Amino acid sequence: MRDGQHLPGPAQQGFQSTQKIFVNTFEFYRFRFHFRALDEVQFPPSKSGNVVRGAFGMVLRDTASPATYQRLFQPVAPPGQHVPSGLVDWPRPFVLRATHLDGHTFTPGDQFHFDVHIFELRQPFLGDFRSAFTELAEKGIGVRRGRAALDRVEQLDLSDSPIPDSDAPQPSQVTLDRPEESVRAVQLRFLSATELKTAGGLADRPEFPILLGRLRDRLSTLRSLYGPGPLEIDFRAIGERARTVRMVRCELTWERVERKSGRTGQVHPLGGFLGEADYEGDLAEFMPWLRVARWVGVGRQTVWGKGDVRVVGTSPGSVIR
Repeated sequence: MRDGQHLPGPAQQGFQSTQKIFVNTFEFYRFRFHFRALDEVQFPPSKSGNVVRGAFGMVLRDTASPATYQRLFQPVAPPGQHVPSGLVDWPRPFVLRATHLDGHTFTPGDQFHFDVHIFELRQPFLGDFRSAFTELAEKGIGVRRGRAALDRVEQLDLSDSPIPDSDAPQPSQVTLDRPEESVRAVQLRFLSATELKTAGGLADRPEFPILLGRLRDRLSTLRSLYGPGPLEIDFRAIGERARTVRMVRCELTWERVERKSGRTGQVHPLGGFLGEADYEGDLAEFMPWLRVARWVGVGRQTVWGKGDVRVVGTSPGSVIR
């Protein structure tokens, strides 16, 4: 999707408030799925998210209705709806967080977990995830298809603390139009492989206007497709302000990983850059956007965990504390 493009929002039913203070909020659910290994469960280096995503897709086809499968795993624009060419195939309404499993082996009795962040607010899909992950674990997961058992599911808040059980889970909310005070420098860590599209291909460095532009477009698209509607922002103006922020340090490594589709036999690249970058400028208004990147991801192939970006330091001056 090109800078400035966003979808018209769906009807606002169910999302109206009697007291509307902030316009641009982003809501989503965070769930942690806890497992106990029954056999030896081994996750390959750099591919845990892709392994979980692929197995989840195959099991979901059997455990969910065709409509649910398409909505979660193969979302597309309805026939006849006019959308930008890059949005005929919609982004999936969830991302996985399983990077911490990369290269690890769990013996029988060991505990492990991964997280799922769900952006679909209109339909209660937690039951479908629970059913699919229960069967996935029973059938086996990882390099040798080791069996496991789903022990429990927790909802997490934005500080990674479990939320008490509720019959009707409420989404977490991030307010995007609440600037942080006096931020002139920020350090970001690209925790998982990240690829950012820019004019003419993929960016070799996460220059701030490119990073912010991709994040802005992703949040607005997810909110349009699965939430209360598009962000009410001046896309061009925020892009212009992002161009005043400059990168002052960039220490990246490139991870080159491939996956082979079991269904088509095609080989797809999974790599991208990892590392840290420091930025300086008037960053106050951008901080909520940068903080939400850890939960939604940014760039290509976010569904299996790529583009996990974390704020690791801020400063009111030109030096990161």
